[in-house]
This record gives sequence, C-alpha cells and structure tokens, in this order.
Amino acid sequence: MTSKYLSELQKSFKEKSLFGRYITNSKIADVLKKLSTKFEVSTLGYSVENRPIYSIKIGRGTTKVLLWSQMHGNESTTTKAIFDLCNAFMKGEFSDIIESCTLQIIPILNPDGAERYTRINANDVDLNRDAQDLSQPESKVLRVCFDDFEPDYCFNLHGQRTIFGAGDAGNSAILSFLSPSEDDKRSITITRKKAMAVISSINKNLQPDLADAIGRYDDGFNLNCVGDTFQSMGVPTILYEAGHYPNDYEREITRVYLFKALFYGLQAISNSSNYKDFNGYYDIPENKKNFYDVIIRNCRSKDSETSFDVAIQFKEVLKDGGISFVPYVEKLEQLDSYFGHDEIDAKNAMILNHENKILKVGYEIVFAMLNNRKYLIKS
Repeated sequence: MTSKYLSELQKSFKEKSLFGRYITNSKIADVLKKLSTKFEVSTLGYSVENRPIYSIKIGRGTTKVLLWSQMHGNESTTTKAIFDLCNAFMKGEFSDIIESCTLQIIPILNPDGAERYTRINANDVDLNRDAQDLSQPESKVLRVCFDDFEPDYCFNLHGQRTIFGAGDAGNSAILSFLSPSEDDKRSITITRKKAMAVISSINKNLQPDLADAIGRYDDGFNLNCVGDTFQSMGVPTILYEAGHYPNDYEREITRVYLFKALFYGLQAISNSSNYKDFNGYYDIPENKKNFYDVIIRNCRSKDSETSFDVAIQFKEVLKDGGISFVPYVEKLEQLDSYFGHDEIDAKNAMILNHENKILKVGYEIVFAMLNNRKYLIKS
C-alpha cells in the first residue's frame, strides 16, 4: 500500500468533527455512537470527576493489541488519528488487520485532563508516573483493562512538545518512538526486540514522507512509567509521540503521518513481524531538545553592543473552547546550537517588546520591535 494511497484514505476517512488540539469526551461522543453500529463501544470506568473512560473493540483476530491515547489530557493528535483509522475500518479498509488482530482502544484515558487541557489528571497526578502506585482511578482502569484483555502488544500514544529535533541536523521530530526498557541495565530482551522490530518497520515505511524527521526517545528506565511496566511484564509496548510539522500548530498534518504510523505498526504485527528485524531501530536518531518556536538572531539591547539571540516559546492556553498559542521569551543568549521553527535575522538591530520595553525572560511578546519596525510573532 503506497504512501500516496494512505494519504488519500486518511483524507477520505478523516473524522471532520475532530479538529485542532482541544479534544474532549463531549467531542468524541457522537463519533462513538456512529462506531457502535459495527464495533463494541463500552465504558471501562470513570475518572476522578466521574467522566466515563470509553473503550472501542475492533477485529476478530487472535493477536490482541491494546491502544490508549490522551493519558496526558493535552496530547490529542493521536486521538484524532485513532478515529480516522476507525472510520477506515468501518468502511472495510485494512481488512487483513481486522482478520488477524483484535484491537482494544481507549481514546481518552484522562478525560478530566482533556477537559482542562492539562497533562495531569484532576488530582494533579501524571498518570504516566502512576504505573506502580495505581493511586488514580484512571490508572486502575488501564491496568484492569490490560489484565482482562491480555494484549500481545501495546501502543502507548502521546504527543510531544515543539522543542524536539530528530538528532542534531536541524530537523523537527515530527514523529518519535520508543521501545521502553525493562530494567536499569536497558537489557535488549526478546520483548524489547519485538517492539523495536515494529518501530523499525514503521520508520522504514515512513522515510519517503519524513526523511530524517523521525526521532527515538532515550530509553532510561523508570518502572513508574506505564510503558516500562508493561514491557517488564513481557508485553511489547511501543511509545508513539506526535510532534511538530512546520507551521502545523493544530497538528493536522502530523495527524496524517500518525494515521500512517498506526497502520504501519498494526500491519507489522498483523504480518507477524520478526523480532530479529530490530536493528533498524538504531538507525533512528535520538531526540534532542534543540528547537524553539521562534528564534530572533543577532539582536542588541539599548545598553549593549554585544549581539545575542532571543528564544521564544509558545504557551498553549485554553480559551473560549480552543487553544491559543501565546509567545513568551524563553532565553536571551547566543543560541548557536539551537534551531527555530521560525527564524528572524535582526541584523544587529535593537530589539524591544510590543510595549517598547527591554526584553526579559518570561515576558509575553506579541510582536518584536526591531529598529522601530514591527515583526508579528505568530504560530
């Protein structure tokens, strides 16, 4: 199946009711009703604030795959891609996957965090650090689901900040992956190899689309993390991270590549991916925190002739039912080893903020004044 054909499928089956970054239970309710005509839709349990945690079951195969999204409530791109994929299944696409696999999908594990657009749940707990304590109702729901379903593979679906690059080459990490460690030694076990082999297949298939723009997370071990726990329990677990495509702050283009990555991952499992084919995993460059949303280079201030760079990062703010991207000054220094998703060369001009004040770290900066010329800072 060609990349072009998959792009056409995603366009055809895109769930148009879901758009942008703010995806909540109320926004997926009607979609779940539509899916319930062909798939098993149920409620697994409830959140701290008594919001339902939904499940979708698809497929008739013996290989079982558990997928969950929005464990962090503000990481919604994978949720959109899941529903695009479900729409394709509804219309008979990817029938080989449905025949060989049974999928159980939790589209929003942290509905309270989704409502608030926060990483944490309503008790201010990061669910991805609660795999051992199981102190939160959402964590317990996931663990009971895992125990009852007894998956052969897990897909742990997340979204990452715009700060990540795929290595040091200046390419944004549009997607990232990880086969988590099982122990402090980061041992390369058969379970890890199986996850690595799936990731290797995804990466190979996506390279024509995202050459040098796919990253690999550091595999430092933390048993409190869900992926590390499930991997240590002998179930190959693949971490997906939706990253930043240039000028795509709503993550609608990244959504297309996530759709493809989900398909390629499930296809690899459906085709009984050989764990011996895991070495391609190490061809993926490690993620580096080497990007800012905007860098204004070669600036000077009123009281100094020494040039410096200005790093600007957007803060995601929930406002009026949508997400606003508010720019703030992050650093004022030489940033030669960093990249900007957008870059402005000040050419040694004096820089002030939109209130004609000298810049300071932490200032909001709607636009920059460079020698009395206005430069709008926008996502």
